[in-house]
Amino acid sequence: MTKASDELKSRGDNRSQQPHNDAFRAFMGSDWGPRPAGPQRSAVADFLPARHEALSKLFPGERLVIPAGEPRVRNNDNDYRFRAHSAFSHMSGLGEEKEPGAVLVFNPKPEGGHDVTLYFFPRSSRSSEEFYADAKHGEFWVGARPSLEDVHTLTGIKTDHIDNLRDALSKDLGQVQLRVLPQSDAEIEALVSELRQAAGIDDGAEARDLKLAEKLAELRLRKDSWEVQEMRKAIRATYDGFEQIIAELPRATQAPPRGERVVEGAFAANAREQGNGLGYETIAASGNHANTLHWMTNDGPVKDGDLILVDAGVELDSLYTADITRTLPVNGKFTDAQREVYQVVLDAANRALEVAGQAGARFRDLHSAAMEVLAKALENWGMLPGTAEESLAPTGQFHRRWMPHGTSHHLGLDVHDCAAARREMYVDAFLEPGMIFTIEPGLYFRADDLKVPERFRGIGVRIEDDILRTQNGAERLSEFIPREVDDIESWMAGIWNK
Repeated sequence: MTKASDELKSRGDNRSQQPHNDAFRAFMGSDWGPRPAGPQRSAVADFLPARHEALSKLFPGERLVIPAGEPRVRNNDNDYRFRAHSAFSHMSGLGEEKEPGAVLVFNPKPEGGHDVTLYFFPRSSRSSEEFYADAKHGEFWVGARPSLEDVHTLTGIKTDHIDNLRDALSKDLGQVQLRVLPQSDAEIEALVSELRQAAGIDDGAEARDLKLAEKLAELRLRKDSWEVQEMRKAIRATYDGFEQIIAELPRATQAPPRGERVVEGAFAANAREQGNGLGYETIAASGNHANTLHWMTNDGPVKDGDLILVDAGVELDSLYTADITRTLPVNGKFTDAQREVYQVVLDAANRALEVAGQAGARFRDLHSAAMEVLAKALENWGMLPGTAEESLAPTGQFHRRWMPHGTSHHLGLDVHDCAAARREMYVDAFLEPGMIFTIEPGLYFRADDLKVPERFRGIGVRIEDDILRTQNGAERLSEFIPREVDDIESWMAGIWNK
């Protein structure tokens, strides 16, 4: 940090009027009742040793540094809600907004394997000035913080004060290699860089760090049974959010020009009530807005007779998120044209799901299967310059004008989970039990696209479900969220008629 930025940061204290005398500190520290009982061991704690062992085997004899990260500034001295780096959460079991600034360290043992220690800022005593005066760590400001013992009980991981981190990282450097998770915590990464340079081991550091990020991502490609249960809960909470959306659609049509915000708000309220919040920014795209793939402005009207495409997911306190898209008729009934387009997209989704359950299927096969269905429909509608077969060839791909995104991505702690994994472990990999991914084909017919039959212009449809590859095939985890045309109409009518 520069001298100028230090000066600007210190000016944030200009409005403080905290007393600092010893008598006041003694007064503040006296006459407090006992603290409540600490936490019980979390369910995820039983799964952490296997995750640690898997990572340890990949980097024998090396010290690994996995920071949680720090809160990001929203404006001036206001931060966004803290969310830990997903790799840290996976290896520590900590979710919600817990322990900003924490660092998980894998320290190699002489006999092999690693000792794992979680360094963080534990609570101070009530007799300290920090208790009432520190806006970052003080209990009066951020609530009761856990002790070292509390976090050890919760996670089963050995804990230590963050003040001891530098000494722990610098020990035996030169004999021990050091890797840090990149793009996680600028201050910790700077500390590691400083220590590497002092020890003369900074050559090739960037490549080594990227390899750590890659392996941490690849270890999340297959979910353990605890993670699968968390995903089921996230999808169930997301279903409840869609029911809230449907209930609010009549009001959304009466709230021009920002009916989409009514939809967005209905889902967001449920996400905060049931979980940590949103897994990603909600897309509430009514009418032609559905043809903008990442429409997150959500400031348009919701009109009777249009479709509304909603792409949304609840992130649980554990930070696992669902990712569901449903395209709903605003008034509860599909028109003939809307139904025709919708059914083609649904057929593509069903075909991809069928392939997902086949032995020997690769991840890339899901996209190919969906594209075959969509290309054939586009040929039948007279929209391609040739046949579907010609379009599906690498030299064609004309159908991608109306389906420009991929059909699937892995899902878990990140909505686009495991993104740092190698291509051969992701797109080109065989589907294996424990993998959770989306299937989300779509067709997007913009209102000004003259290659689209007039009856379809302005219609955008995407259907997205969350899939678990099992030992015996593929399970649609979101099966209970209606997606057949008749089922959607009945679902909406049932909510409105309650």
